[in-house]
Amino acid sequence: MSRLPVGAPTVPAAEIKPGNREGGGAGRGLVILPRDPQSELLLRNEPAMAQPLPFVLSQLNQQMVRDTKWQAAVLPFGATEPHNLHLPYGIDCFQVEAIATRACQHAWDAGAKVLQLPFVPFGVNTNYFEIPGAVALSVMPTTLLAILTDITESLRRRGIKRLVLLNGHGGNELKPLVRQLHPNCGVFLALCDWFRMGQDIVNEIIEKPGEHADETETSLAMALVPDWVKLDQADAGVARKSTIEAINKGWFSITRPWHIATTNTGLGDPSRSTAIKGEKLLEALGQRLGKALHDVATTPDSELFPYA
Repeated sequence: MSRLPVGAPTVPAAEIKPGNREGGGAGRGLVILPRDPQSELLLRNEPAMAQPLPFVLSQLNQQMVRDTKWQAAVLPFGATEPHNLHLPYGIDCFQVEAIATRACQHAWDAGAKVLQLPFVPFGVNTNYFEIPGAVALSVMPTTLLAILTDITESLRRRGIKRLVLLNGHGGNELKPLVRQLHPNCGVFLALCDWFRMGQDIVNEIIEKPGEHADETETSLAMALVPDWVKLDQADAGVARKSTIEAINKGWFSITRPWHIATTNTGLGDPSRSTAIKGEKLLEALGQRLGKALHDVATTPDSELFPYA
């Protein structure tokens, strides 16, 4: 996470009693206190920024946006849903945004003018409806299509005609939406599911990869929001096998009813998760995606783009 939250409590240093100052030292000017959980997340991973990141739209003012010749944009997609008993509902959003920020930073440093858009926090979560007590915010694919249609039109009007969709939720099947928009939207669309792009990276770093709220996602959460991870509350993430072998082997794809297929929506053992693994994942994924974003942004226009 890379932005100071709107409304973070700030007061001049002169008004802070010594016992309340965080970090110590005289002449610090502006002090954040007391830190709420969101501020804690942001300030742990990066120091309070004197300047906005030059590629994050929500941090920029109109002059900054107007004066940059943007070559491409990135739109992260997340979800808001239960993740076993130990992870926050928003972890899909937190991790996809963090990966986008790392990647955009790498691309920007290499000379690409990429614009990181705010993440979409809603996903397709119909298979959570029977989870007792869950508040899984679900939208239909047609809703995501409407969002994507409007965003691409907004970008096209600004002259940004290349957009990478960075998906962080397995229930978001975005490929059909890209196909539907392709003939008429006037924007080059590329789709990246980070967990597919980085499967080999995950296999190299993670000891026991799973699917949901597993060692991978828990390690990412421990790197991003460690105080929000309650690992002692997690169950083992054991899945119930289907009586149809083709489903177990992955030959048949179904919408799995989480209240039947899992105990508490977890698929994969999170017990070996560490923040170090999470940080390694973020950096490796950011480097790989950053190179790809740079290529999308800087490849010259032609009638054969992106093949020539």
